[in-house]
Amino acid sequence: MTGAPATRDRDAARVPVLGLTVLYDARCSLCAFLKKWLAGQAQLVPLRFVPAGSEEAARSYPRLDHRATLDEITVVGDAGQVYQGTAAWIVTLWALREYRALAHRLSTPTGARLARGATLAAAKWREAQAFRTSQRRWGGGAYQWGDGWSYDPTAGWTFEPPACDSGACATVPGR
Repeated sequence: MTGAPATRDRDAARVPVLGLTVLYDARCSLCAFLKKWLAGQAQLVPLRFVPAGSEEAARSYPRLDHRATLDEITVVGDAGQVYQGTAAWIVTLWALREYRALAHRLSTPTGARLARGATLAAAKWREAQAFRTSQRRWGGGAYQWGDGWSYDPTAGWTFEPPACDSGACATVPGR
């Protein structure tokens, strides 16, 4: 498990987990499908879904590496625990009524190898989707820079300048 605690730890060994926040890549079709599937499952621990890299994620968890949350599923417990990758998948399954027993099996050394394989398979699928659509980011949509540039595989690079209230904004910066 990697990352820094999102909040001050409440001594997770003695304090029950009352909720989990799943940070997911909203531009990834696989991630969006899994979010919808998870939301439809009976939950023993409530799951909250927040798009990774969003303003809400940055505001809620300022100490997280938000760039990394776009590359790998990240789950934050209400006591400040941070789970990424395979551990995030296991704790998410643990929160579901029908999958808690599976989560316990996946948390064993043998089960962890299986869970890691499934996580790697999902990452490979995302990588293939990104390559297939000629993008650096996951999800199959257009890649957008924060400065107004965007790339769409069918249209190429385009520039739409950010809103300019002062009237002294640059017209088209070079890339």
